[in-house]
Amino acid sequence: MKKVVINGDFAASYGALSAEVKFIAAYPITPQTLVVEKLSELVSDGELKASFVKVESEHSAMAACMGAEAAGVRSFTATSSQGLLLMSEVLHWSARARLPIVMSNVNRAVGPGWSIWADDTDSISQRDTGWMQVYVENNQEVYDAILMGYKISEDPGILLPTMVNLDAFFLSHTSEIVEMIDTEDVRKFLPPYDPKYKLDVNDPHAFGALTSPEYYYEFTVKIHKAMIKAKRKIQEVGKEFGDKFGRYYDMTEAYKTEDADIILVTHGTIAGTAKETVDRLRAEGKKVGNLKIRYLRPFPDEQVYEHLKNAKKIVVVDRSISYGKEGAFYSETKASLFDYNLFVPTYGMIAGLGGRDVSIQTIREIVKTAEDNEPNKIFFIGEKK
Repeated sequence: MKKVVINGDFAASYGALSAEVKFIAAYPITPQTLVVEKLSELVSDGELKASFVKVESEHSAMAACMGAEAAGVRSFTATSSQGLLLMSEVLHWSARARLPIVMSNVNRAVGPGWSIWADDTDSISQRDTGWMQVYVENNQEVYDAILMGYKISEDPGILLPTMVNLDAFFLSHTSEIVEMIDTEDVRKFLPPYDPKYKLDVNDPHAFGALTSPEYYYEFTVKIHKAMIKAKRKIQEVGKEFGDKFGRYYDMTEAYKTEDADIILVTHGTIAGTAKETVDRLRAEGKKVGNLKIRYLRPFPDEQVYEHLKNAKKIVVVDRSISYGKEGAFYSETKASLFDYNLFVPTYGMIAGLGGRDVSIQTIREIVKTAEDNEPNKIFFIGEKK
């Protein structure tokens, strides 16, 4: 292994390098552009033996990856914001075609007003496409999530694509120490992709044909069952990754939740700030904990319940909102607790929209808001009146 100081975009690039992807579709969009720029350099320098294809749009980028993946080639692309939205049609298609593509998405606000800063609206809007969605806290997790994404997605019992989401600028353009894994060790963890069914003139099959109601229903159910099955696979791969490389991952990460009266539920970079704030609040005598949710799809219902069942108050922080309702992580968390007949005062906090900073003081305000108000409603933290 070797340690390098790189930004989050480069961490995604080097994750694709270590996974030895064979096909890359590239289209630039701020703040993702650095991902494909670095990959172009790695390919041109001969460090990565892959086809690098410059396409005319993000829709074409995903369509190109679909073609390569259907031919049995491990593929990668990256996008952000409006680019992800332009992909929406083919995101559905790639998932329904059971193509285990891995893509990094740099979470960025959707315009207008025109914004290039962090906001989860882009990926949240694609929640129901059939893609697994992982939200990362730091640059090391960007790199690791790419490798684990392929291991999970390419499992014959899963065969669903993975979207690795990282916050614009907070990660994409901020440099941190990232430990990269030696190629031979990655190969032992992640073998070459060799699907049972692929485009092959010597072994012809039909792909993506017209499907009558007689079969379409069952195809849909199979995708749902594969997504549920992926929960166990994610846990297995996270443990295997930890056993081999020393960094363990699960669908969630609990921090000082065992005896907490108030538990924050966070994701992405906000989780790191929340953990630091928990330490400070603990030093002041307040029993606060944090539950980081890594996967929005599949959603870790069982783990969410286990970690939250003893809390007196649950406070969910979203960096997006479903207009007229609430944040997606808040909705998902409440639904999970309801499924287990757990009724705990729960608060939805909207923070950080359009890249607004979520600082330690912001998290303090979130906790104070939960302490001083009635539950089961949403609060806009930091809104200018």
